[in-house]
Amino acid sequence: MIKGTGKLAILFFIGAMVIGAYFYGFKVGKSEARIVPIEGVKNAEVGQPEAVDFSLFWDTWGILQEKYAKAESFDYQKMVYGAISGMVDSLEDPYTVFMEPEDSRRFQDDISGSFEGVGMEVGIRDRQLQIIAPLEGTPAKKAGLRSGDIIVKIDDSPTRSLSLDEAVSLIRGPRGTNVTLAILRDDWTETKDIVVTRATIKIVSVKWEIRKDNIAYVQLIHFSEDASGTFSAAATGILASSADRIILDLRNNPGGFLEVAVDIAGWFLERDQVVVIEDFGEEGSEVIYKAKGNGKLGSYPVIILMNQGSASASEILAGALRDHSAVALVGEKSFGKGSVQELENLTGGGALKVTVANWLTPNGDHITDIGLEPDVQVEMTPEDFASELDPQLDKALELIRDL
Repeated sequence: MIKGTGKLAILFFIGAMVIGAYFYGFKVGKSEARIVPIEGVKNAEVGQPEAVDFSLFWDTWGILQEKYAKAESFDYQKMVYGAISGMVDSLEDPYTVFMEPEDSRRFQDDISGSFEGVGMEVGIRDRQLQIIAPLEGTPAKKAGLRSGDIIVKIDDSPTRSLSLDEAVSLIRGPRGTNVTLAILRDDWTETKDIVVTRATIKIVSVKWEIRKDNIAYVQLIHFSEDASGTFSAAATGILASSADRIILDLRNNPGGFLEVAVDIAGWFLERDQVVVIEDFGEEGSEVIYKAKGNGKLGSYPVIILMNQGSASASEILAGALRDHSAVALVGEKSFGKGSVQELENLTGGGALKVTVANWLTPNGDHITDIGLEPDVQVEMTPEDFASELDPQLDKALELIRDL
Protein backbone atom coordinates (compact mmCIF):
# COMPACT_ATOMS: atom_id res chain seq x y z
CA MET A 1 0.00 0.00 0.00
CA ILE A 2 1.21 3.49 -0.53
CA LYS A 3 1.15 6.28 1.89
CA GLY A 4 0.54 9.32 -0.04
CA THR A 5 1.43 12.42 0.91
CA GLY A 6 0.71 10.12 3.28
CA LYS A 7 -0.03 6.64 2.35
CA LEU A 8 -1.02 4.59 -0.53
CA ALA A 9 -1.70 1.00 -1.27
CA ILE A 10 -1.07 -0.03 -4.78
CA LEU A 11 -0.18 -2.45 -7.37
CA PHE A 12 1.84 -0.75 -10.16
CA PHE A 13 -0.27 -0.20 -13.20
CA ILE A 14 1.02 -1.16 -16.38
CA GLY A 15 1.74 1.17 -18.82
CA ALA A 16 0.77 3.21 -18.42
CA MET A 17 -0.90 1.67 -16.31
CA VAL A 18 1.42 -0.78 -15.39
CA ILE A 19 1.65 1.28 -12.47
CA GLY A 20 4.75 -0.15 -12.32
CA ALA A 21 3.70 -3.12 -11.06
CA TYR A 22 3.88 -4.07 -7.76
CA PHE A 23 0.65 -3.77 -6.16
CA TYR A 24 0.00 -0.57 -4.83
CA GLY A 25 1.10 -0.38 -1.44
CA PHE A 26 3.41 2.10 -0.06
CA LYS A 27 3.92 5.32 1.75
CA VAL A 28 5.82 8.40 0.76
CA GLY A 29 8.88 8.86 2.94
CA LYS A 30 9.85 12.20 4.33
CA SER A 31 13.61 11.79 4.62
CA GLU A 32 15.98 13.46 2.19
CA ALA A 33 18.67 11.54 0.35
CA ARG A 34 22.03 11.62 2.06
CA ILE A 35 25.38 11.76 0.26
CA VAL A 36 28.51 10.84 2.18
CA PRO A 37 31.67 12.42 0.68
CA ILE A 38 34.39 9.87 -0.04
CA GLU A 39 37.91 11.28 -0.03
CA GLY A 40 39.79 8.05 -0.77
CA VAL A 41 39.05 5.09 -2.98
CA LYS A 42 39.34 2.62 -0.10
CA ASN A 43 37.64 4.77 2.48
CA ALA A 44 34.84 3.00 4.37
CA GLU A 45 31.39 4.55 4.12
CA VAL A 46 29.88 6.10 7.22
CA GLY A 47 27.18 3.93 8.73
CA GLN A 48 28.12 0.74 6.86
CA PRO A 49 28.46 -2.57 8.74
CA GLU A 50 32.06 -3.21 9.73
CA ALA A 51 32.07 -6.50 7.80
CA VAL A 52 31.33 -4.67 4.54
CA ASP A 53 34.35 -3.44 2.61
CA PHE A 54 32.89 -0.90 0.20
CA SER A 55 36.32 -0.35 -1.32
CA LEU A 56 35.55 -3.27 -3.67
CA PHE A 57 33.10 -1.00 -5.51
CA TRP A 58 35.64 1.76 -5.91
CA ASP A 59 38.41 -0.66 -6.89
CA THR A 60 36.17 -1.95 -9.69
CA TRP A 61 35.23 1.59 -10.69
CA GLY A 62 38.91 2.55 -10.86
CA ILE A 63 39.91 -0.50 -12.92
CA LEU A 64 37.16 0.20 -15.44
CA GLN A 65 38.30 3.81 -15.78
CA GLU A 66 41.90 2.74 -16.19
CA LYS A 67 41.61 -0.29 -18.45
CA TYR A 68 38.26 -0.45 -20.21
CA ALA A 69 38.84 -0.05 -23.95
CA LYS A 70 36.01 2.46 -24.44
CA ALA A 71 36.27 4.38 -21.20
CA GLU A 72 35.74 7.63 -23.04
CA SER A 73 32.15 6.53 -23.73
CA PHE A 74 31.28 6.03 -20.05
CA ASP A 75 27.96 7.40 -18.86
CA TYR A 76 28.92 7.73 -15.21
CA GLN A 77 25.42 8.52 -14.04
CA LYS A 78 24.10 5.43 -15.77
CA MET A 79 26.84 3.38 -14.08
CA VAL A 80 25.75 4.68 -10.68
CA TYR A 81 22.11 3.90 -11.43
CA GLY A 82 23.10 0.41 -12.53
CA ALA A 83 25.03 -0.18 -9.31
CA ILE A 84 22.08 0.96 -7.21
CA SER A 85 19.66 -1.19 -9.20
CA GLY A 86 21.90 -4.22 -8.73
CA MET A 87 22.06 -3.63 -4.99
CA VAL A 88 18.28 -3.35 -4.74
CA ASP A 89 17.66 -6.35 -7.02
CA SER A 90 19.89 -8.50 -4.80
CA LEU A 91 17.21 -8.30 -2.10
CA GLU A 92 14.90 -10.38 -4.33
CA ASP A 93 11.91 -8.38 -3.14
CA PRO A 94 9.70 -7.44 -6.13
CA TYR A 95 8.19 -4.56 -4.16
CA THR A 96 11.50 -2.88 -3.31
CA VAL A 97 12.48 -0.94 -6.40
CA PHE A 98 14.92 1.77 -7.45
CA MET A 99 13.53 4.18 -10.03
CA GLU A 100 15.66 6.42 -12.20
CA PRO A 101 14.34 9.99 -12.58
CA GLU A 102 12.33 9.26 -15.74
CA ASP A 103 10.79 6.14 -14.20
CA SER A 104 10.03 8.08 -11.02
CA ARG A 105 8.30 10.80 -13.03
CA ARG A 106 6.20 8.25 -14.88
CA PHE A 107 5.29 6.56 -11.62
CA GLN A 108 4.11 9.86 -10.14
CA ASP A 109 2.05 10.43 -13.29
CA ASP A 110 0.57 6.95 -12.96
CA ILE A 111 -0.66 7.34 -9.40
CA SER A 112 -2.18 10.71 -10.25
CA GLY A 113 -4.73 8.80 -12.32
CA SER A 114 -3.93 9.66 -15.94
CA PHE A 115 -1.26 8.22 -18.23
CA GLU A 116 -0.57 6.46 -21.51
CA GLY A 117 -0.40 2.70 -21.82
CA VAL A 118 -2.63 -0.37 -21.91
CA GLY A 119 -4.38 -0.08 -18.56
CA MET A 120 -3.54 -3.05 -16.37
CA GLU A 121 -1.52 -3.93 -13.31
CA VAL A 122 1.20 -6.54 -13.48
CA GLY A 123 3.42 -8.29 -10.96
CA ILE A 124 5.84 -11.17 -10.66
CA ARG A 125 4.54 -14.32 -9.01
CA ASP A 126 6.38 -17.65 -8.98
CA ARG A 127 9.02 -15.98 -11.16
CA GLN A 128 6.44 -15.31 -13.89
CA LEU A 129 5.11 -11.98 -15.13
CA GLN A 130 1.40 -12.04 -14.37
CA ILE A 131 -1.52 -9.73 -15.01
CA ILE A 132 -3.03 -8.70 -11.71
CA ALA A 133 -5.98 -6.87 -13.17
CA PRO A 134 -6.98 -5.13 -16.40
CA LEU A 135 -8.89 -1.94 -15.59
CA GLU A 136 -12.40 -1.31 -16.80
CA GLY A 137 -12.69 0.52 -20.10
CA THR A 138 -8.99 0.26 -20.95
CA PRO A 139 -7.29 -1.27 -24.02
CA ALA A 140 -6.15 -4.25 -21.89
CA LYS A 141 -9.73 -5.01 -20.85
CA LYS A 142 -11.09 -4.53 -24.37
CA ALA A 143 -8.42 -6.86 -25.77
CA GLY A 144 -9.70 -9.65 -23.52
CA LEU A 145 -6.82 -9.80 -21.04
CA ARG A 146 -7.74 -11.22 -17.62
CA SER A 147 -6.50 -11.41 -14.07
CA GLY A 148 -4.10 -14.33 -13.72
CA ASP A 149 -2.91 -14.31 -17.34
CA ILE A 150 0.82 -14.99 -17.63
CA ILE A 151 2.77 -12.77 -20.03
CA VAL A 152 5.35 -15.02 -21.67
CA LYS A 153 6.69 -12.49 -24.18
CA ILE A 154 6.41 -8.77 -24.80
CA ASP A 155 6.83 -8.30 -28.54
CA ASP A 156 10.02 -10.34 -29.14
CA SER A 157 11.34 -10.24 -25.55
CA PRO A 158 10.82 -13.31 -23.31
CA THR A 159 9.75 -12.13 -19.86
CA ARG A 160 11.59 -14.79 -17.85
CA SER A 161 14.81 -12.79 -18.09
CA LEU A 162 13.21 -9.39 -17.45
CA SER A 163 12.91 -7.48 -14.22
CA LEU A 164 9.54 -6.01 -13.42
CA ASP A 165 10.76 -2.53 -14.34
CA GLU A 166 12.11 -3.75 -17.68
CA ALA A 167 8.82 -5.45 -18.48
CA VAL A 168 6.88 -2.32 -17.59
CA SER A 169 9.10 -0.21 -19.83
CA LEU A 170 8.50 -2.55 -22.78
CA ILE A 171 4.73 -2.54 -22.31
CA ARG A 172 4.56 1.22 -21.96
CA GLY A 173 4.53 3.46 -25.00
CA PRO A 174 2.82 6.34 -26.76
CA ARG A 175 -0.90 6.15 -27.40
CA GLY A 176 -1.80 4.75 -30.80
CA THR A 177 1.12 2.30 -30.88
CA ASN A 178 0.75 -1.47 -30.52
CA VAL A 179 2.34 -4.00 -28.18
CA THR A 180 2.04 -7.76 -28.73
CA LEU A 181 1.75 -9.89 -25.61
CA ALA A 182 2.20 -13.66 -25.73
CA ILE A 183 -0.34 -14.83 -23.13
CA LEU A 184 -0.71 -18.18 -21.35
CA ARG A 185 -3.99 -18.80 -19.51
CA ASP A 186 -4.88 -21.61 -17.11
CA ASP A 187 -7.15 -23.41 -19.55
CA TRP A 188 -4.88 -22.95 -22.59
CA THR A 189 -2.36 -25.54 -23.80
CA GLU A 190 -0.23 -22.98 -25.65
CA THR A 191 0.37 -19.24 -25.72
CA LYS A 192 -1.67 -16.85 -27.82
CA ASP A 193 -0.53 -13.49 -29.15
CA ILE A 194 -2.78 -10.60 -28.17
CA VAL A 195 -2.17 -7.22 -29.78
CA VAL A 196 -3.07 -4.23 -27.60
CA THR A 197 -3.18 -0.65 -28.86
CA ARG A 198 -1.92 1.79 -26.25
CA ALA A 199 -4.08 4.76 -25.28
CA THR A 200 -4.36 7.57 -22.76
CA ILE A 201 -5.68 5.97 -19.59
CA LYS A 202 -7.91 7.86 -17.19
CA ILE A 203 -8.93 5.93 -14.12
CA VAL A 204 -12.51 6.25 -12.96
CA SER A 205 -12.35 5.37 -9.29
CA VAL A 206 -16.01 4.72 -8.42
CA LYS A 207 -19.17 3.74 -10.31
CA TRP A 208 -22.51 3.15 -8.64
CA GLU A 209 -26.20 2.66 -9.26
CA ILE A 210 -29.39 1.90 -7.39
CA ARG A 211 -30.96 -1.22 -8.83
CA LYS A 212 -34.70 -1.68 -9.12
CA ASP A 213 -34.63 -4.15 -6.20
CA ASN A 214 -33.36 -1.38 -3.89
CA ILE A 215 -29.84 -2.75 -3.88
CA ALA A 216 -27.01 -0.24 -4.20
CA TYR A 217 -24.29 -1.62 -6.46
CA VAL A 218 -20.98 0.19 -5.92
CA GLN A 219 -17.98 -0.67 -8.10
CA LEU A 220 -14.79 0.60 -6.46
CA ILE A 221 -12.27 0.43 -9.28
CA HIS A 222 -9.20 2.00 -7.73
CA PHE A 223 -8.22 3.71 -4.48
CA SER A 224 -6.92 6.78 -6.31
CA GLU A 225 -6.50 10.27 -4.93
CA ASP A 226 -10.05 11.28 -5.80
CA ALA A 227 -11.75 8.07 -4.62
CA SER A 228 -12.55 9.37 -1.13
CA GLY A 229 -14.55 12.24 -2.60
CA THR A 230 -16.28 10.18 -5.27
CA PHE A 231 -17.17 7.45 -2.77
CA SER A 232 -18.52 10.07 -0.37
CA ALA A 233 -20.76 11.35 -3.15
CA ALA A 234 -21.95 7.79 -3.81
CA ALA A 235 -22.57 7.18 -0.10
CA THR A 236 -24.57 10.39 0.18
CA GLY A 237 -26.64 9.32 -2.82
CA ILE A 238 -27.26 5.89 -1.30
CA LEU A 239 -28.37 7.40 2.00
CA ALA A 240 -30.84 9.64 0.17
CA SER A 241 -32.19 6.78 -1.97
CA SER A 242 -34.53 3.86 -1.40
CA ALA A 243 -31.60 1.43 -1.24
CA ASP A 244 -31.57 -0.78 1.84
CA ARG A 245 -28.52 -2.98 1.15
CA ILE A 246 -25.17 -2.69 -0.64
CA ILE A 247 -22.99 -4.80 -2.92
CA LEU A 248 -19.42 -3.49 -2.90
CA ASP A 249 -17.51 -4.75 -5.94
CA LEU A 250 -13.73 -4.82 -5.41
CA ARG A 251 -12.92 -7.19 -8.26
CA ASN A 252 -9.84 -6.26 -10.28
CA ASN A 253 -9.07 -3.39 -7.90
CA PRO A 254 -5.30 -3.43 -7.32
CA GLY A 255 -5.28 -0.90 -4.48
CA GLY A 256 -4.22 2.71 -4.19
CA PHE A 257 -3.84 5.13 -1.31
CA LEU A 258 -4.01 3.68 2.18
CA GLU A 259 -5.72 6.80 3.51
CA VAL A 260 -8.48 6.29 0.95
CA ALA A 261 -9.11 2.74 2.18
CA VAL A 262 -9.27 4.04 5.75
CA ASP A 263 -11.63 6.87 4.73
CA ILE A 264 -14.00 4.52 2.92
CA ALA A 265 -13.93 2.01 5.77
CA GLY A 266 -15.11 4.88 8.00
CA TRP A 267 -18.46 4.89 6.20
CA PHE A 268 -19.08 1.32 7.39
CA LEU A 269 -17.29 1.07 10.76
CA GLU A 270 -17.73 2.82 14.05
CA ARG A 271 -15.26 5.56 14.83
CA ASP A 272 -11.94 4.26 16.22
CA GLN A 273 -12.49 0.68 15.09
CA VAL A 274 -9.24 -0.73 13.69
CA VAL A 275 -9.01 -0.76 9.88
CA VAL A 276 -5.48 -2.12 9.43
CA ILE A 277 -2.31 -2.78 11.42
CA GLU A 278 1.19 -2.10 10.12
CA ASP A 279 3.61 -4.63 11.60
CA PHE A 280 7.28 -3.61 11.44
CA GLY A 281 8.54 -6.98 12.64
CA GLU A 282 9.92 -5.91 15.99
CA GLU A 283 8.04 -6.67 19.19
CA GLY A 284 5.60 -3.87 19.89
CA SER A 285 6.58 -2.07 16.70
CA GLU A 286 3.34 -1.42 14.88
CA VAL A 287 1.09 1.37 13.69
CA ILE A 288 -2.69 1.05 13.95
CA TYR A 289 -5.02 2.87 11.55
CA LYS A 290 -8.51 3.46 12.86
CA ALA A 291 -11.77 4.47 11.23
CA LYS A 292 -12.48 8.20 11.43
CA GLY A 293 -15.73 8.42 9.52
CA ASN A 294 -19.38 8.61 10.49
CA GLY A 295 -20.30 4.94 10.06
CA LYS A 296 -23.55 5.91 8.34
CA LEU A 297 -23.52 2.87 6.04
CA GLY A 298 -22.84 0.50 8.91
CA SER A 299 -26.50 -0.47 9.31
CA TYR A 300 -26.80 -1.64 5.69
CA PRO A 301 -26.38 -5.35 4.89
CA VAL A 302 -23.24 -5.55 2.72
CA ILE A 303 -21.68 -8.19 0.48
CA ILE A 304 -18.22 -7.75 -1.05
CA LEU A 305 -17.25 -9.14 -4.44
CA MET A 306 -13.56 -9.95 -4.97
CA ASN A 307 -11.25 -11.99 -7.19
CA GLN A 308 -7.55 -12.60 -7.74
CA GLY A 309 -7.24 -9.06 -9.08
CA SER A 310 -8.31 -7.61 -5.70
CA ALA A 311 -5.14 -6.55 -3.92
CA SER A 312 -3.59 -4.37 -1.25
CA ALA A 313 -6.04 -1.58 -0.31
CA SER A 314 -8.90 -3.76 -1.59
CA GLU A 315 -7.83 -6.51 0.79
CA ILE A 316 -7.49 -3.97 3.61
CA LEU A 317 -11.07 -2.76 3.18
CA ALA A 318 -12.50 -6.25 2.69
CA GLY A 319 -10.57 -7.61 5.67
CA ALA A 320 -11.71 -4.79 7.95
CA LEU A 321 -15.40 -5.19 7.05
CA ARG A 322 -15.16 -8.97 7.33
CA ASP A 323 -13.47 -8.88 10.75
CA HIS A 324 -15.73 -6.23 12.31
CA SER A 325 -19.06 -6.67 10.59
CA ALA A 326 -19.02 -10.28 9.38
CA VAL A 327 -19.47 -9.02 5.80
CA ALA A 328 -19.55 -11.98 3.41
CA LEU A 329 -16.88 -12.17 0.70
CA VAL A 330 -18.08 -13.65 -2.59
CA GLY A 331 -16.03 -14.68 -5.62
CA GLU A 332 -12.42 -15.85 -5.67
CA LYS A 333 -9.43 -15.63 -3.33
CA SER A 334 -7.77 -12.21 -3.42
CA PHE A 335 -4.23 -11.64 -4.65
CA GLY A 336 -2.39 -11.49 -1.33
CA LYS A 337 -0.38 -8.27 -1.30
CA GLY A 338 0.16 -7.38 2.34
CA SER A 339 3.45 -5.53 2.51
CA VAL A 340 3.99 -1.83 3.02
CA GLN A 341 6.43 0.20 0.95
CA GLU A 342 7.85 3.61 1.71
CA LEU A 343 8.64 5.93 -1.19
CA GLU A 344 11.86 7.88 -0.69
CA ASN A 345 12.69 10.68 -3.09
CA LEU A 346 16.39 10.67 -3.97
CA THR A 347 18.87 13.26 -5.14
CA GLY A 348 18.59 14.00 -8.85
CA GLY A 349 14.93 13.04 -9.21
CA GLY A 350 15.17 9.29 -8.66
CA ALA A 351 13.21 7.38 -6.03
CA LEU A 352 13.40 4.23 -3.95
CA LYS A 353 10.32 2.24 -3.04
CA VAL A 354 11.36 0.05 -0.11
CA THR A 355 9.44 -2.54 1.89
CA VAL A 356 9.26 -1.41 5.52
CA ALA A 357 6.45 -3.48 7.05
CA ASN A 358 3.65 -5.96 6.57
CA TRP A 359 0.03 -5.16 7.26
CA LEU A 360 -2.47 -7.25 9.13
CA THR A 361 -6.27 -7.29 9.23
CA PRO A 362 -7.91 -6.13 12.47
CA ASN A 363 -7.97 -9.75 13.68
CA GLY A 364 -4.22 -10.00 13.07
CA ASP A 365 -4.32 -12.06 9.87
CA HIS A 366 -1.37 -11.83 7.49
CA ILE A 367 -2.25 -11.37 3.82
CA THR A 368 1.06 -11.55 1.91
CA ASP A 369 1.08 -14.54 -0.46
CA ILE A 370 -2.07 -15.79 1.29
CA GLY A 371 -4.92 -13.48 0.32
CA LEU A 372 -8.46 -13.48 1.63
CA GLU A 373 -10.55 -16.60 1.12
CA PRO A 374 -14.12 -15.96 -0.03
CA ASP A 375 -16.97 -17.13 2.16
CA VAL A 376 -18.75 -18.18 -1.01
CA GLN A 377 -16.51 -19.42 -3.81
CA VAL A 378 -17.73 -18.60 -7.32
CA GLU A 379 -15.44 -19.10 -10.30
CA MET A 380 -15.73 -17.37 -13.66
CA THR A 381 -15.51 -19.88 -16.50
CA PRO A 382 -14.26 -19.18 -20.05
CA GLU A 383 -17.87 -19.59 -21.17
CA ASP A 384 -18.95 -16.90 -18.70
CA PHE A 385 -16.42 -14.46 -20.11
CA ALA A 386 -17.33 -15.30 -23.69
CA SER A 387 -21.06 -14.84 -23.03
CA GLU A 388 -20.51 -11.80 -20.80
CA LEU A 389 -22.20 -13.57 -17.89
CA ASP A 390 -21.42 -12.68 -14.27
CA PRO A 391 -22.24 -15.58 -11.93
CA GLN A 392 -20.32 -13.87 -9.11
CA LEU A 393 -22.59 -10.83 -9.16
CA ASP A 394 -25.63 -13.11 -9.60
CA LYS A 395 -24.67 -15.02 -6.44
CA ALA A 396 -24.11 -11.78 -4.50
CA LEU A 397 -27.56 -10.55 -5.55
CA GLU A 398 -29.09 -13.85 -4.52
CA LEU A 399 -27.44 -13.79 -1.11
CA ILE A 400 -28.04 -10.15 -0.28
CA ARG A 401 -31.79 -10.44 -0.91
CA ASP A 402 -31.93 -12.82 2.07
CA LEU A 403 -30.07 -10.49 4.44
